[in-house]
Amino acid sequence: MKSTASTSEKILDTAQSLIVAGGYNGFSYADISAAIGIRKASIHHHFPTKAELVSVLVDRYRQQAEAGLNSLREQFSSPAEQLRSYVNFWQTCIRDASLPFCVCAMLACEMQMLPEEVASRVRAHFNSLAQWLASVLKTGAEQGVFRLDKPPEQEAQMLMAAVHGAMLSARAFNDPGLFSAIVTPQATRLLAPAR
Repeated sequence: MKSTASTSEKILDTAQSLIVAGGYNGFSYADISAAIGIRKASIHHHFPTKAELVSVLVDRYRQQAEAGLNSLREQFSSPAEQLRSYVNFWQTCIRDASLPFCVCAMLACEMQMLPEEVASRVRAHFNSLAQWLASVLKTGAEQGVFRLDKPPEQEAQMLMAAVHGAMLSARAFNDPGLFSAIVTPQATRLLAPAR
């Protein structure tokens, strides 16, 4: 049973790398087969369809993301520190290429072409992230550490769009500094003293 889980994880890890590099339509089972040295039939045994494979991958990614966000709450009592840590995580990722690019951001770029079972999971990831950001912003506003010009849910959507847009811009222009140039003013505005 252990080898099955290990093979499944290798398939998922490889699929994630391929999606980050070229999107949903930029890879096939043949690419995974070549990367990890197993037959395509073995991949189909674990994941009968590409949509099923990517659905499981997005579920796994979402669980990891939610665990990471929850750990920020446990690690930092201050909403400002939680927000800084969230932004710094992606800034480091973009600057150092030390961690994989957000797989859901890549998939969101192809939303109109994704099978619904994948698209619904990508939406669920962004809904979950938006809820976390809104709760951090709301708590921070209540404590007087954030100044919100709009309701927390709208501010969360704007910040999320800034972070993911900055990721894509930094990648498109091959300029990691663009991430900070785009996101820092947004975070600075939120962290301005309450009026």
